[in-house]
Amino acid sequence: MVVRKELSDEQTDRVFQALAASTRRDILRRTIEAEQSVSELARSYDMSFAAVQKHVAVLEAAELIVKRAEGRERLVRANPDMIARARILLARYEELWRARIARLDDLLAEDPGSDPTEPDDATPAS
Repeated sequence: MVVRKELSDEQTDRVFQALAASTRRDILRRTIEAEQSVSELARSYDMSFAAVQKHVAVLEAAELIVKRAEGRERLVRANPDMIARARILLARYEELWRARIARLDDLLAEDPGSDPTEPDDATPAS
């Protein structure tokens, strides 16, 4: 059984900073589809090999990808555990917002002429 612990604030910051750049999101998408070498990834972008390596390093520091050596190549693949942990965090935020919206809907659905602090069968004092 895999136990997923909650992301620390530091991990959360690293994940979202890593995902803030479109190139890194694209690298993550590519490595979800298939393991690739850093050289293969570099050929996909109009930037230097060193720049792609830096993007890979940011994703690796955020634990969104895992890099391994195979001979002279460095192969990169997505880390599904960290992606799942980030998804769980986002799901919690979504639950909070859905609860807020539901409360707002309830408030808007109340009869505008009624006082929510008075019981429905209360008669006004004379």
